[in-house]
Amino acid sequence: MQLMQSDIFGMVVWFVMLFVFFFFYPRLMLAQLIFKIEQSARKMEIMSEHANAMAARKINKRPHRELKQSVDNFTDIFVVEPSAIDPYGLVRKVDQTIRQMETRFDYFVDEVAKDKSYEEKQEINYGLRAAVGLRQISKMVRHFVEIAKKFKNLQIAMILQMQLPIIEKIAESELHGTEAFVNGWPIGDSIGPLVAASLIDKSKELAEDVYMGEKVIDGRRCFVLKANGPAPHLGRIDEAMEAVMKKHRIARVITIDAAQKLEGEKTGSVAEGIGFAMGGIGQRELIENVLLPKRIPIDSIVIKVGMAEAIEPMRKSIYHAVPKAVAAVEKAAGRAKRGEKVIVIGVGNSCGIGNSKKELDGLKDIVTELDKKIKEAEAQKKGGWF
Repeated sequence: MQLMQSDIFGMVVWFVMLFVFFFFYPRLMLAQLIFKIEQSARKMEIMSEHANAMAARKINKRPHRELKQSVDNFTDIFVVEPSAIDPYGLVRKVDQTIRQMETRFDYFVDEVAKDKSYEEKQEINYGLRAAVGLRQISKMVRHFVEIAKKFKNLQIAMILQMQLPIIEKIAESELHGTEAFVNGWPIGDSIGPLVAASLIDKSKELAEDVYMGEKVIDGRRCFVLKANGPAPHLGRIDEAMEAVMKKHRIARVITIDAAQKLEGEKTGSVAEGIGFAMGGIGQRELIENVLLPKRIPIDSIVIKVGMAEAIEPMRKSIYHAVPKAVAAVEKAAGRAKRGEKVIVIGVGNSCGIGNSKKELDGLKDIVTELDKKIKEAEAQKKGGWF
């Protein structure tokens, strides 16, 4: 009889504990998740503040309160993409919107950095672009944290918490990118212009922020294009190509660009493909609209970089890919007939990269020093055995 009573009592206690578990565990789990994502949100807000401070100090070593506020306000800028309901002419609309955005950045930099040189203004300009990206990331993370808190939504908190390692890595790369731009350091995405510059002995300005040099590769006359450097530029490659094609009959186009590697691939590895290798939207579509109807063959040579490595200061493993990329360019140019003309384009940001082989002197030492700092920072961040 006593045994039966103890069994009943144990079952009652078990059911009570089960009920408490089902009722309180989701709340406890939500509280833990919100605590973690709240910390991450604050971490990214601090990184955004650091990025804004870097841009402000580039403008003035001792930025006053009004300047700091102007930079903070500007990094809230946004771009509304054109409507795609009527897709006809959408590329032109996107291109026009991008041009307006670039003009807005130029106007703001001219306003707050009147006494700076053109190169310094470009460094501030692109530093602000990275700071804007970081600001938007921090605001979106904060938005979902507040949504999870407001509605006590466990699912949103879990989804955000699962994505945070990737988001934090992107945010850190934007912060390192801001530092690279304001200091004029080469970044991972500069590898395309670097390969192009290594082919050029002498260059001249051809279009908006684009320089051109010529090189004969085994009997093929090559017009080598790259964005103007060493200040950060992307350049109007489409306009430069149009200028070349008006004067010359082009048999082949070769593009060199950084491409996001898959996890497990080696940073700095070189791959060859087909098609116009160029990130972003606008220019690539305009160029393809010209080349593809004419059936001009397009070769792409890509140097593999990580998701964060593209905007962070250039690693040695990326820099050391130049000889392999040059060999791939020579191989691709060999697919044209002797006497034919080829366009070679170093796609990417020209930050830290000059416009000819001579202007690359000292670059190796800079990359080596930057790579050393990155590795030291990574080792310090990992710490311990685990």
